Amino acid sequence: MAITLALAVGAALPMWVLAQDASPATPTPAVPPAQTQPQPAAPAADPASPDQTVPTETDTPGAENASLDLVRKSDKDGKERRIRIVRTGISDDTGIFAVCSPQEDDPEDAPNLAVFSETGSGGVRITIDKNVIRVPLAVVTQQQPKEGQDGSDGRVDASAGTARFLDTVPADAKDRLTRCGVEASPKPAPDTVFVTQGKTELQGQKLVYDETDGIARIDGPVTFKRANEKDPLTGSSERIEVNVDDEKTTLVGNVVLNSEGGRVSRAGRVEYDDAANLARLIGTPEQPAVSIKGGDTLRAGTILYDLDKNEVYAVKSEGGTITGEFVEEGDTPGTGTTSAPATAPGTLPGTRPLPPRNPSEDPNGSPLNPSDPTSP
Repeated sequence: MAITLALAVGAALPMWVLAQDASPATPTPAVPPAQTQPQPAAPAADPASPDQTVPTETDTPGAENASLDLVRKSDKDGKERRIRIVRTGISDDTGIFAVCSPQEDDPEDAPNLAVFSETGSGGVRITIDKNVIRVPLAVVTQQQPKEGQDGSDGRVDASAGTARFLDTVPADAKDRLTRCGVEASPKPAPDTVFVTQGKTELQGQKLVYDETDGIARIDGPVTFKRANEKDPLTGSSERIEVNVDDEKTTLVGNVVLNSEGGRVSRAGRVEYDDAANLARLIGTPEQPAVSIKGGDTLRAGTILYDLDKNEVYAVKSEGGTITGEFVEEGDTPGTGTTSAPATAPGTLPGTRPLPPRNPSEDPNGSPLNPSDPTSP
C-alpha cells in the first residue's frame, strides 16, 4: 500500500522513509529519499484515496524533517480541529520518522502507524489547541480517512524514549512496527514532557490523546511556572487535560498555585487560559477552592484568578456559599470571618461587584485584594 510523504522544501539532509512490501515476512528496509521518487513539496491529500497518508507541509521549510496532522471533527459544533506532530530535527543521528501502512494480513481499514523520535533540543513538537508540547518520542495511530473526508483522527502516545530502524526483522514478529522494521522504546519519566502555553511552562511525564473522547491527558506529577516581572507564579497538579472540542486546558487533582508575593491557592480543578490571563479554580467536595494571602482567606465554589495581577475574585454558584476571613491591620487573625450564603444577592461585605470577564461569568463575583479589600 502506497504511502505518500511530503518532504520539506530545501531539506538537504536525508529523511528516512519506511516503505512496506506486500509481504509481511520480508519488509523492505528503510531507504533514503535519493532512492525514491521525488515528491512535491506540499501535496494535497486526495479524498478519493482513503489509504493515503500525507504529512503536511512543515512550518519552517528546510528546518524540519516531517509532520503529520490528525484532524478531529467535533460532534458538538461540527468544526474541524487539528493536532499537529512534527519532528524538528533533520539528521538521522538524532532521530527517525517512519510510517507503517497496513500489510497483507491486516484489514483494509487498519490504521497507519507513524513514529517520530528526536533527541535534539527541538524534540518532537505536538500542537494541541493553545499548547505546544515537546517530547523525545511520539507514536501516532491515524485512522484511514473516510470517503470524501480530508484527514482523519487517531491516537498519540508520547513520552521520553527513543526509536530506531532495525537491521533485521525477526521472522516471527507479530507487532506491526516490528514487522515494519521499526523499534520504538518509550521511557516515561517525570519532567520530560514539556508544555508551553503563552507565558506558562509546564512539565509532565507522559501524554496520551485518544479520538474516543478527544481529550489529551498528560500524566504528572505536573509542575509549572509562569513568568511575571512583579509576581511570578509556580504550581503543581496531578495531571493536565486538554479538551480538543472545547478548546480548554484543565489542571486536575490537588492543584496548587503559589505566587512569589505570598498568595497560595488550591482547588480540585483549575481551568487555565494563559492568553486571557485567567485561571478558574473549581472546588470539589474533597478539594474546595481556597485562596490565602497573609491573613486573608477566600473560599468559594469557583474562584477566578487574575494571572497577571495575582488577585482573586469569588463567583457564587447556585446553592453555594462564599466565605472569607479578612484581617485589617491591628486585627487578630480569626476574628474577621464573614460569610455570604447562597441566598445573598451580591458580594462579601466590604467589596463591590466585579464586572463579568465574559457573558458566562457570574455578575455577582466578589474581588479579594488584600492590599485594598474595597477595590478589585
